[in-house]
This record gives sequence, structure tokens and C-alpha cells, in this order.
Amino acid sequence: MTIKIINKSSHAIPHYETNASAGMDLRANISEAITLKPLERAIIKTGLFIELPVGFEAQVRPRSGLAAKKGITVLNAPGTVDADYRGEIGVILVNLSNEDFVVEDGERIAQLVIAKHERAEWIQVETLSETDRGEGGFGSTGVK
Repeated sequence: MTIKIINKSSHAIPHYETNASAGMDLRANISEAITLKPLERAIIKTGLFIELPVGFEAQVRPRSGLAAKKGITVLNAPGTVDADYRGEIGVILVNLSNEDFVVEDGERIAQLVIAKHERAEWIQVETLSETDRGEGGFGSTGVK
């Protein structure tokens, strides 16, 4: 599939690092470093603008290395870029560690996954079909 992209950053457009990668890294496009204190969040711009085909979304997801090593994650993970959005892609980063984290220009801050989605049509009814699980939720199927 092809997707139109405008790159107003000074960095290369996102690309797949391996043949089997699902996501492409997004890089910070900032004029000066941004320090995130513990529990602080900020929207980090990427300089990227895309035009997705209808029926697709771009999911902004955390990078596992940043999360595991530094406690940095995407606050609304996954964030969704809709097919009709034409603004700059921003990443809501949050620092869940106990130490300051400095975001530098060009740093890989998140990953972008292109995903097909369906549109639902609601049918209002009075009852739903029975299942073994029924109304059990939030851990009702056990822990092991």
C-alpha cells in the first residue's frame, strides 16, 4: 500500500527496520531538547503529515526499549491517527520513571503501525446471546 506523506522535519521518513517489522519509528522534531520530569507528559511533534486511505488508521504506540529501560511510554497508547486527519502527528509521551528524561531532536520516541479497521453498525436489541463467561469481566477467567 502507498500512503502520502509530507515530511517537514529534518529527519528521514519513517521506515521498517526489518522485513518482519510491524511498526516504523517516529522521531522527535523539536528545536530544543525537552525535559520530562517524573510523571510529566508532553506532546512531542514529529514534523510528519499523512493521508491515509479510508478504512485504515495509524496507531501510535510506545517503543518497548524506551518503556523497559527508561520508563517512557505513550500516554494514550495506542493513539489513533484517523484517515481524515491532516494535521501534524504528535506523540503524547509520559515519564513514569523516578528520573528526568531528556527528549532530543531526532530521538526515536514511538512507533507507527498502519492498521485496517472496520466500521460498526449498531443494532439495538433487548437481549444478547448466552455464553459460558456471561457477565464475568476484569479477571473473571482466572490468573493462570
